[in-house]
Amino acid sequence: MTISGTRAATVCGLLAILLWSTASGLIRSISEIFGALGGAALIYTLGTLMLLALLGRPRLRSVPRVYLLSGSALFVAYEICLSLALGFANDAQQAIELMVLNYFWPCLTVLLAIFMNGQRARWLIVPGTALALSGILWVVSGDGFSLAQIIANVQSNPLSYGLALSCAVTFALYCNVTRRYANGQNLVVLFFFLTACLLWIKFAFSGAPLPAFTASNSLELLAAGVAMAGGYALWNLGILRGNLTLLATASYFSPVLSSAFASIWLGAHLSGQFWQGALLVTLGSLICWQATRERAVAA
Repeated sequence: MTISGTRAATVCGLLAILLWSTASGLIRSISEIFGALGGAALIYTLGTLMLLALLGRPRLRSVPRVYLLSGSALFVAYEICLSLALGFANDAQQAIELMVLNYFWPCLTVLLAIFMNGQRARWLIVPGTALALSGILWVVSGDGFSLAQIIANVQSNPLSYGLALSCAVTFALYCNVTRRYANGQNLVVLFFFLTACLLWIKFAFSGAPLPAFTASNSLELLAAGVAMAGGYALWNLGILRGNLTLLATASYFSPVLSSAFASIWLGAHLSGQFWQGALLVTLGSLICWQATRERAVAA
C-alpha cells in the first residue's frame, strides 16, 4: 500500500481518525451480538487478515527485542482491555462513558513522556491535565458533580471502569515505548494477530457458543474490522508522509467524534453534561499537546 504526496498522506491520516471514531460504537454493537469475548476475537481476526493484505508481513529481524516484547505486551493489553471494557458495559450509555475515560491517554502520554523520554513541557501541562481529568469526572458523575455519584457509577461496574482506566495507562505507555524503542518499525499486524490469539484462547475456556452468522451481523462485523484495521493502516501512512501538526490536532477531537457516532449507532441519549465533559477532555488534551509543542518551538 503506497501513497505519494503530503496532501494524500494527510487525507489518509484524517480518514483514519474518522474510522477510529466509529470503532468503539461498532465494538459495543458486535459484543451485543457475539458476546464480549467472541465479538472481540472475531474483530481482531478479521482485522489481522485485512492488515496482512494492506501492510504485508512484518519484518521481525530488524526489530529491537525490547520493543518486540514490551510493545507487544502493551498493545495487546490495550486492545483487549478496550474491547472487554466496552463489551462488559451495563448498557450503551455506559459504554460511551467508558470511551471518554479511555481518551485520557493523550494527556497521560505527554505526562509519561516527560519522565520516560525527557520531553520538555511548559506550565500549560498542569491546567491541561486538570481540564481533561475534570472532563472525565464530569462525564462519569452523570448529573451534576457529585463524588458519591461517581463512586456509585464506578461500583455499578468496577470491571469495565477498571479496564477503561487500564486502556488509558497502557496506550500511553505504548506510545512512549514505541517512540523510544521501535526504531521506525510498524508491528501492528503482529500485534493484531497476538490479540486475536489471546482472545480466542480465553473464549475457548469460557465455553460460550458463537451465535449463527447472518447477512446483517456479518456486514456489521466487516464494518468493525475495516474501522480497526483500516484506521491503523491509514494512520501509518499519515504519520509517515503527512502533515503531523494537522493530524495531531485532529486526533484530539476523537472523544467527541466517537461519542457522536456511538450515540447515533447505539441509540443512546447523551446529556448536555456528557458533551461538556467530552469537550473538556478534548480541550485538556489539546492544551497538553500545545505545552510540549510550544517548548519545542522555543528551544
